[in-house]
Amino acid sequence: MTDEFNTEMYYDDDADESYLANATVAVLGYGSQGHAHALNLHDSGVDVVVGLRESSASREAAKADGLEVATPVEAAARADVVSMLVPDTVQPAVYEQIEPELEDGNTLQFAHGFNIHYNQIQPPEHVDVTMIAPKSPGHLVRRNYENEQGTPGLLAVYQDATGDAKGRALAYGKGIGCTRAGVVETTFREETETDLFGEQAVLCGGIAELIKVGYETLVDAGYSPEMAYFECMNEMKLIVDLMYEGGLGAMWDSVSDTAEYGGLTRGDDVIDDQVRANMETVLEQVQNGEFATEWIAENQAKRPVYTQLNQAEKNHEIEEVGERLRDLFAWAEAETEDEEETDDEQPRVQAD
Repeated sequence: MTDEFNTEMYYDDDADESYLANATVAVLGYGSQGHAHALNLHDSGVDVVVGLRESSASREAAKADGLEVATPVEAAARADVVSMLVPDTVQPAVYEQIEPELEDGNTLQFAHGFNIHYNQIQPPEHVDVTMIAPKSPGHLVRRNYENEQGTPGLLAVYQDATGDAKGRALAYGKGIGCTRAGVVETTFREETETDLFGEQAVLCGGIAELIKVGYETLVDAGYSPEMAYFECMNEMKLIVDLMYEGGLGAMWDSVSDTAEYGGLTRGDDVIDDQVRANMETVLEQVQNGEFATEWIAENQAKRPVYTQLNQAEKNHEIEEVGERLRDLFAWAEAETEDEEETDDEQPRVQAD
C-alpha cells in the first residue's frame, strides 16, 4: 500500500488467497469480462462455475475452454461468491432469479456499480456486496494474465455483512490478475458516476464527436476525405498511446514544437467555457440519476433511440473512408494472417 495518494492502492502482497481457498465462484455471463474473470480465476486455482441460460450460445465456448457450466440459478446455489458479469441491462432480471439462492455470508460481486448505485438491484443484508472492476476490456484482462502481467482495477465494498468483504474482494482481484498491476480503492458511487461521465463526455461521446466534427470541417472546406481521416482519426491512436505511456507531458515532448504551440494556444478555443458547461450538465445528469432513468426507460421501450443513433453512426462517411483506407495499409494483410493463425485462441467477447 502507499500513502502518496488520497486513495489506497493494493498489490499482490496485500491480497490473501485463502479467502477463496475453499470457495466456489459463480461467474454469471461469458462475454468480454465474464470469460476473462472465469478463465483467470480457474487458472489461479479457484473453483469456478459459469452461469449461462440454457439457450446461450456461449455455453459450448465455456465448456470448450475447460470450464463447468450450469444455469445461473444452479451456479448461484453452489457458489460462495456470485460475480454478476452479464450486461448492466440484464442484471436486474438475472438477479431476481438468483436472489433466493444467496445464503448468509455469500458475496455478491460486481465489475460496475450501476445497478447497485441506482437501486436496480437491492441485495439482502446478509451478504457482502463488493466490486473488482478491471479498467480494461476483458480480452486484455485475459491476455495480460496469460502474459504474467496485470490489469489495473478498482475495489469497492458496498456492504460488509461478514467483516471479510474487502479481504475476499482482494483475493478475487488477485485471482483475475488485477493486484499484479495495482487496485485502487473507491466506492460504488464514485466508480459509477466517474465511469459514466468519462464514457459520455470524453472517452466515447466526446472523442467520437470531436473526430467527426474535425473530419467534417476539413471535408467541408474542400480537403480530401482521406487526408481528413488521417489527421482526425488515424493519428488519434498515436497521440493517445503517448499520453497512456507518459501522460500529457510525454505527448507534448514527442510532438513538434509547432504542434505543441498550436495545441496549447488553440485547444481551449475548441474546448471553451461552453464545452465545460456542457460537461457539467452531463455530470449532473449522471449524479442525479437522470441518465440512468433515461437508459432504463430506453431499454424497456426496446431501444428505439439507441438503434437510430447507432445506425446513423455506422452510416457516417468517416466509417466508409476509414474502412477503405485501412484495407490499403501494408499491415492489414499481415494482421489478417495473424488472426487466422490464432483464431482458436481468440477470447470470446459476445455478451450474454
